[in-house]
Amino acid sequence: MQPGGNRSFRDLRPKAENNPPKITFPCDYPVKVVGDAAPDFATAVCEVVKGHDPDFNAARVKVIDSRNGRFQSVRLSIRATGEAQLKALFDDLKATGRVHMVV
Repeated sequence: MQPGGNRSFRDLRPKAENNPPKITFPCDYPVKVVGDAAPDFATAVCEVVKGHDPDFNAARVKVIDSRNGRFQSVRLSIRATGEAQLKALFDDLKATGRVHMVV
């Protein structure tokens, strides 16, 4: 047994998931927004996104229905300028009450 317990030096290295790669801003940043399916869900998401990225191109948005049609995911890309912008965007999307998850 090694000093300090039965863990090897390899076990003491930081795990990759504990140190995610840093993002270099500005960058194109993919966002996936999931909510209840509705005819205007994608439009509502795009309106929120435009408030955080004035150059946002809604023509490139993909809307994917869940297998049973109950949910929709809106996949888009924004020009991210910093962590504060991303946090504010995620918070505003959740504040709509229509968004279940932002990834």
